[in-house]
Amino acid sequence: MHNFSSSPQDESEWTPLFDTTPLPAPVEPIDLLGVRIHPVHLHELLDYISRTIAEDRRAIVTNVNVRAMNLAYEQPWFREYLNTSALVFCDGFGVKWGAALVGRHLPERMTPPDWLPDLARLAAQQRWRVYLLGARPGIASEAAIALQRDEAARGLFVVGTHHGYFDKRRESAENRAVVAHINSVRPHLLLVGFGMPLQERWLYENWHDLHVNVALPVGAAFDYLAGVVPRAPRWMTDHGLEWLGRLLIEPRRLWRRYLIGNPLFLWRLLRWSVFSSAQ
Repeated sequence: MHNFSSSPQDESEWTPLFDTTPLPAPVEPIDLLGVRIHPVHLHELLDYISRTIAEDRRAIVTNVNVRAMNLAYEQPWFREYLNTSALVFCDGFGVKWGAALVGRHLPERMTPPDWLPDLARLAAQQRWRVYLLGARPGIASEAAIALQRDEAARGLFVVGTHHGYFDKRRESAENRAVVAHINSVRPHLLLVGFGMPLQERWLYENWHDLHVNVALPVGAAFDYLAGVVPRAPRWMTDHGLEWLGRLLIEPRRLWRRYLIGNPLFLWRLLRWSVFSSAQ
């Protein structure tokens, strides 16, 4: 566990008095394969996080890509996690295009590695306390340093980091120690990067024990920020081909997710659309 900085002086006496009722999402969700997805723009997403923290409320803000949609279809707990999260945004062109195919609109795809620098700048401006949890030992710390290199995020208060290689069973001694450390530094914003679905399962099981305002799963974002895993070229990530870039970089690990998962999502979506229209 690593503490990056002491708390800002004007927050030294801050004690969380959470309103556990999440703020209403800024827009009504659409329904896709039984999953609620909010058609938000990035500025609405950032504003929702900001208002939640300003009002000292609590919210899980989470994302869906094709893999998430397949997991929600197959695993009831994952679907419940998504549908009880305060705000669910689109992280994947596959979901955006799939929604359009069945007559539903998602305005943009927002993947955490692209917009975490924007979130870091906002956190620095608002003097939020931030905790990074996940990845291999040392990577979360490197990711925090990378975010703080941005001139506009120099004041980012990263109050702690911890790797993701611990016993995540809720009642395990290691898990209790991690939760206790997070609560001891009282972050406003908790970024969790275990990869899907481990990060969602961990939040699903531990959310009520955590003293944080906003929790946000970020997948492999720490690895990308730290520079230990390359991303596909920008022309691919901006045109719906990030899945292909990731497949080329890590074919043995990801071939099933994309070569089987993507067509499976499309087939499930079309079948669901036809069935829904017939009712």
